[in-house]
Amino acid sequence: MTDALNATPQQKSEILMQALPHMLRYDDTIVVVKYGGHAMGDEQKARDFAKDMVLLEQSGINPVVVHGGGPQIGSMLKKLGIESHFSGGLRVTDKPTIEIVEMVLAGSINKSIVGQINAEGGRAVGLCGKDGNMVTARKVTRSHNAGPDEDVVDLGFVGEPEKVDMTVLEQILGRELIPVLAPVAQGADGQTYNVNADTFAGAIAGALGAKRLLFLTDVPGVLDKDKNLMKELRIDDIRALIADGTITGGMIPKVETCIYALEKGVEGVVILDGKIPHAVLIELLTDYGAGTLITR
Repeated sequence: MTDALNATPQQKSEILMQALPHMLRYDDTIVVVKYGGHAMGDEQKARDFAKDMVLLEQSGINPVVVHGGGPQIGSMLKKLGIESHFSGGLRVTDKPTIEIVEMVLAGSINKSIVGQINAEGGRAVGLCGKDGNMVTARKVTRSHNAGPDEDVVDLGFVGEPEKVDMTVLEQILGRELIPVLAPVAQGADGQTYNVNADTFAGAIAGALGAKRLLFLTDVPGVLDKDKNLMKELRIDDIRALIADGTITGGMIPKVETCIYALEKGVEGVVILDGKIPHAVLIELLTDYGAGTLITR
């Protein structure tokens, strides 16, 4: 990095020229970025991320940010003395919990990201799934015992996207504004639902026909059995890697969301390490790429 900072004006101009073909490829396209994990909690990384979003927007790309906030919700519930209940390993979101979820996601976290982007010279707009009926949710139930004794778990106010309406985002995109979306949505029943941020990002990216959906995670991407990064995969490869046990644990729902987004019309989905400074720029505007690109 020091080399780049000490580069001559000539070298710096060559570095910029290398970005040109990539800028042309993404010109006027939509890139949805799911932002969460440790990348979100660290002040310097948050500043780097905000700069990346402003630079993308200034390069003629239309970034849309979707954020999570599990750890922040957990610590606020603790602070307020509201106990978290889990069933089959999943958090049950009751009435007092959903009020805090909405307050933290659509309030403090959302406005903090908006403020960081604006501080770096961008113009961000904070929204959630409720705004303009952008995302209508339906209640999620989960069963955690397969077979005849199947046990259906009521997770309370946890939802999944049922309908996506892009009217509001279509008014914003292409006007030098950066939408920042919190994964809170309303159901047809008028209730507020907490939606998994990955699934929310997949639904938004699909509805917008995004060129790329980037998942900023805490891992480098999809790893093979020897823990080496797999640079490019197709949907069939993913299914085979789940079947042979290469993809396990928390990576399974992540890649399933990638498949869901691709089937909804996204051109390519990338799982990359959000802890790497400027990972988004490395992925989109350099020859190197970062993480695992998944296509149909």
